[in-house]
Amino acid sequence: MSDEKKAYRFLTGPDDAAFCQRVSDALREGWVLYGPPLMQVDADGNRHCGQAVVLPEFLSTYSEN
Repeated sequence: MSDEKKAYRFLTGPDDAAFCQRVSDALREGWVLYGPPLMQVDADGNRHCGQAVVLPEFLSTYSEN
């Protein structure tokens, strides 16, 4: 397994403070947001979030032209 940092991450979790903290931590570590956040509500009304982040040096790789 490689120790090299991946260029892209998709963070997921329940819509709670812990998820927001994970996104905030990624931003502090140098990641940048890629696209809008996503939210899905299941049949029980639980909200689940997702947010893609990329390293800035790879942003042009993932940008839509």
